[in-house]
Amino acid sequence: MGIQILKDLRGLRLHVIHPPDEERAGLVEHLRRIGCMVDNTWPVPPEWPQNADIVLLAIEQDARVPIQKLFKSAPETRPTIIAIVGYENPSTLQLVLESGAVAVVERPIRPFGLLTNLTIARSLWMEREETARRLKKLERKLTGIQKIQKAKTILMEGQGLGEEEAYQSLRRQAMAKRVSMEELAVAIINANDLLNFRARGD
Repeated sequence: MGIQILKDLRGLRLHVIHPPDEERAGLVEHLRRIGCMVDNTWPVPPEWPQNADIVLLAIEQDARVPIQKLFKSAPETRPTIIAIVGYENPSTLQLVLESGAVAVVERPIRPFGLLTNLTIARSLWMEREETARRLKKLERKLTGIQKIQKAKTILMEGQGLGEEEAYQSLRRQAMAKRVSMEELAVAIINANDLLNFRARGD
């Protein structure tokens, strides 16, 4: 995986959010030598740059308010964030934590170690995204199981079926209608809720 990430770095789109100074110019130049496509901006934009794979963000205390606004504008999936810091005071560290940064580059910025930081940051970000995807998948699966269980209970109580009979009934109906068991379970639950609502209205 690490070797692949190194290869992929050459095609990544990087965005440097950093005051326009010699340090930024040197950073951008080095990133371009690595083979990355690099854009830069300052002041801090109100939203994360579109299509950026990695964002290197300068944590500037005098830009604290716009930086915090940037954090709140986060899309569903943030880019890989690398914080650039010059001080290790509590206020700066708080901003770094809020940013969700997976790596930190210290000032003065030196070319040595930058490639390592990019590789590690991208690797950690990919692992985090994969974990999030798996978690969502498990949550959807659990929700589906809960819906099927609720539909089984409705059939058991309404038709006097045993648990296995209710399950098999759900399975047969789902196959006959060519829908998933979860979809059928939702339909049964909704129909049951509607019947109960009408019964209460009477």
